[in-house]
Amino acid sequence: MADWTSDSNDSLLLSLVRSQNDKEALAEEETYEEFNPSFTYPIYGEDEKIYGYRDLVIDLRFASGSLEQYLSVQYSEKLPSTSTVDDVEDILSRFIPPGYHKDEEAFLKRVEADATFFKPTGQLIYSYTRPAPNSSSKGKRKRTGNTQPLEPESEDAIEFQVYHATWDTPGFREYHRKMQILILLYIEGGSYINDDEDNWEFVVLYEKRKRRDSAHTTTYHFVGYSSLYPFYYYPERIRLRLSQFVITTPYQRHGHGSELYKAIYQYIIKSPHIAELTVEDPAEAFEDLRDKNDLLMLLAHEQFMEEAFGPQEVRGAGGIGRARKTVRGEGGDQEAPKGQLVPPANKPWIEKWRKDLKIAGRQFQRLVEMLILLHLDPSDKASMKAYRLQVKERLYRFNFEILAQMEEDERHEKLEETFQSVKADYHRILAFST
Repeated sequence: MADWTSDSNDSLLLSLVRSQNDKEALAEEETYEEFNPSFTYPIYGEDEKIYGYRDLVIDLRFASGSLEQYLSVQYSEKLPSTSTVDDVEDILSRFIPPGYHKDEEAFLKRVEADATFFKPTGQLIYSYTRPAPNSSSKGKRKRTGNTQPLEPESEDAIEFQVYHATWDTPGFREYHRKMQILILLYIEGGSYINDDEDNWEFVVLYEKRKRRDSAHTTTYHFVGYSSLYPFYYYPERIRLRLSQFVITTPYQRHGHGSELYKAIYQYIIKSPHIAELTVEDPAEAFEDLRDKNDLLMLLAHEQFMEEAFGPQEVRGAGGIGRARKTVRGEGGDQEAPKGQLVPPANKPWIEKWRKDLKIAGRQFQRLVEMLILLHLDPSDKASMKAYRLQVKERLYRFNFEILAQMEEDERHEKLEETFQSVKADYHRILAFST
C-alpha cells in the first residue's frame, strides 16, 4: 500500500485567489496561492495519510475576500474502488459549506465578480499600514531610518483593517462557516465552535489593497481572525476569553499576528464592560507573541514604568533601560528612590495595575517577573534572593497540588529546578522583545 499512500498535509494545497486586476498590483515575490496547511488530522485521520491514489492533489481555493470556495481532486492513478480507498472529496466536503464550486471557470468568474463587490462586515476597530513590497517609500524608509507609519492614502501604502463582528452582524454567520476550516488546518487540537451559542465575538483582519487603475480601486483580502467568548465577571462586567487565533500562511512572520493581538487588546481596554482578557490553552508560539506584545506595551507605558522602577528609569530606544542606583540632586549624587517593582514587589500596587490594564492574573505576574529580571543587578545578592523567593512563591501556589505530595527536600529541589527553567525562558523572551 505504500505506493498508494499520500501525505494529506502535502497533498492539500490552499490558495487565496485574487482577481486578475488585483494580481497585477502584487510585487514579484508576493504569492498567495498553493500553500500547505499545518494539520489535516481532524479531516483525514490521526496518521494524516490518504490511501488509494498516486500523485494526489487536493486543490482547495478561496476567493481572497469573500472566501467563496472551489474544490478539485486530481491524481494520476487510483485503485479500484474498495473499502481501503478514501473518498477524498466526500471527506473534505463535510467540513466546508455546501454549494462550493467544482467548475474552475465558474469559480474564477465568481472571484472577479466578488473582488470589488466584497466589503468586510462589522465595526472597524483598528488599522495599520505597511509599505507595499518594492515600493519607493519602503526603500526610502530603510535609507533614512524613518519609522513613521505611512498614511493610508499614500500610493505606496497597504492598509490592514480589523473588524469586530458577532452573529448579529449581517452575513457574518455564513462568512464564518467558510473561514472556520482554517481552525482545523492551523490550530493543533482546534475544533469548530457551536454557532448556536449567541455570545461569540470575532475580530477579522483584512488587507485593503489599491489597484493600479486610474481610480485606485480598493479591494479587501482575508488575512486571519480570532474568536472570543465572554464570561460573567462579578459584579456587572465580563471576562473575555481568546479562544482561537489564526493567521494564514502567506501572511505569517510579517508581524500581522502581533497587530491582530494589539487590536484585540485595544478593543478590550476601550470597553468599560470588559474586565480582563484571558487566553484559552495557548500554543507556545502564541504565548511568545502574547508575552512580546504585553511586554512592549508595559515598557512603553511611562507612568507604569516610572512607578515600577522610580523616576530614574532610563529611557533609550524603545523605552528600555536599566534603573540607575543614583540620581543627581542639588546636594550631589543621591541614592535613587526605589520603585514598586524592586523585589520584593508591592503586591497591592501590582494588583491595582493589573486591573487597570485588564491583564489576567498569572500573565501579569509573569510580566512583572520579566520586568524585574530585566532591571536586576546580578551582583546585588539581596535583590536576587528576594526575586527568587517572589517567583518561587508564585510557582508554589500555581503547582500546589503536585508539590504538596512531595517530601520537603524533593519539593525544594523541584522548585529550584523550575525557577531556573522559568528564568532562562524569561531571558529568551526578553532577548527578542527588547
